[in-house]
Amino acid sequence: MKLIDLKDIKFPTKKDEDFRKINLNPILEKEFEFFNEYKLNIEVQEGSELISATNELIKINERLETKNYELNINEDTKEPIVIVHKLEKENSINTNSLKINVSKDIKASVIEVFINEKENNFYNVVREFNINENAHLEYLKIQDMSEKTFLILNYINNLEDEASINHTNFEIGKGFALNIYDSNLEKENTKLNINGYVNLFEKANSSSIFNTNHIEKNNASHIKYKHILHDNSKAVFEAMSKVNEKALYSKVHQNTDTILLSDDATIFAKPHLEINIDELEASHGATTGSLDQDQLLYLQSRGIDEALAKKMLLKAIENEILDTILDEKVKDFIIDYERSSYV
Repeated sequence: MKLIDLKDIKFPTKKDEDFRKINLNPILEKEFEFFNEYKLNIEVQEGSELISATNELIKINERLETKNYELNINEDTKEPIVIVHKLEKENSINTNSLKINVSKDIKASVIEVFINEKENNFYNVVREFNINENAHLEYLKIQDMSEKTFLILNYINNLEDEASINHTNFEIGKGFALNIYDSNLEKENTKLNINGYVNLFEKANSSSIFNTNHIEKNNASHIKYKHILHDNSKAVFEAMSKVNEKALYSKVHQNTDTILLSDDATIFAKPHLEINIDELEASHGATTGSLDQDQLLYLQSRGIDEALAKKMLLKAIENEILDTILDEKVKDFIIDYERSSYV
């Protein structure tokens, strides 16, 4: 079957503003042999429909009649909940839709690991986060894919008064990835942090799209991404944060920095703000370059060889994102992570 043949889906094209630098045709027109609504390695229950979003790609799961499941977290998590996605079939479409509901006043941590043993697989995954009043979710996603694997991840963020999400995304390796974040900050005093570390090799292709709407007052959103691009890899960073007339005293920040380690690596970065009030704190920016030669020379002058000096500087970039993780057990998980533990 081909995804492009699914009915009543207006698939994005390069005519759509967010997708001008993203080519979905290799996925949509590819012939897959199998469809699999795969289950998770944790206990979940069937749930209600997901909140509708403007993103048409969510409809892939609807058209394939993927069931919606719920993970309800009603007490503080002493250890992070770990969900491992490991595909074992070749040439297959794989779908999963899950609501993660965090109850009032609860602090929870969830880790998801996306990895594959076989080639020519496509994931379409939907996550709806419902964070109730004064609750906090620490969420880590590790994506460690091989070359001929495709992943589309749709995130819907819903926060009640005084709620917060600290979302960290680690992308390592190869393959194709598209992460889409839709967030409507409709309650007061909410905090949304999305931090990413993207380290790509060979012909890897990773795109991140952020649509954030500040609707009520005293809300904060902070998007921070670091890219390290090797070989012929490509990354896209598209961020739009809108602040409407009622969203007084908002804090809105977007920033992305990219290190290009090859003349053939490519980054398209477009942070963007649309602001309709004066009473707020806002910033956005993007930088692109190579490793700092002065820092390299300084380390070499201290007796460190060039290869190790580069490794140290790249590790420092990774540590900037690691330091945004608030739960130490979640941070330890990514520090100790090894692909070989899962394949």
